Amino acid sequence: MTLWRLVPWRAQAAPTQPGGALWFPRELQGLGRHDNPDRYGCLYVTQNPVSAVAETLAPFRASGTLSRGMLVKAGLRLALARLGLDDRARLVDLDVPRVLVGRGLRPSLVATRARTVTQAYAARLFDEDPEAVGLRWWSTLEASLINLTLFDRAEPQLSLDDVEQLTVVHPAVVEAAELLGLAIGRGP
Repeated sequence: MTLWRLVPWRAQAAPTQPGGALWFPRELQGLGRHDNPDRYGCLYVTQNPVSAVAETLAPFRASGTLSRGMLVKAGLRLALARLGLDDRARLVDLDVPRVLVGRGLRPSLVATRARTVTQAYAARLFDEDPEAVGLRWWSTLEASLINLTLFDRAEPQLSLDDVEQLTVVHPAVVEAAELLGLAIGRGP
């Protein structure tokens, strides 16, 4: 399965080190949708490169013109990493109604912005299914865009296929900006 991740990238970093595309930033987590750093580190990835960019640019939604500064995080330029996940990897698919029912979840709980709720069900699912390497769920920006939260136990089943530094004219950036109502400026 091909997945996409936006990462503040250090070209010289090994993939699993800080700044690498396969680094699980557990020590920086705690505020994200499915963060439970006392149990696991996680990567937030998507099945579509536009979704990866849109999730990162969402705080700038309808704020004016897309700028190069929006493609910088922690002083590092953002890059789009293409990852591979073993097709046999087990995911808890929260986009399947029978999975929601079987796990005692409702769509409104999956899509809520209340992090105490989303973090609690993620911890429960992590503990209940030790074979699952992550959760599959829909984006709250656009339901047709699918996101995944990968637990750090997914690392042996992940590969890094490519990393591409982003510019404001990159096709995924342009499409994400349009989705979010950001005007497209000029230049890289």
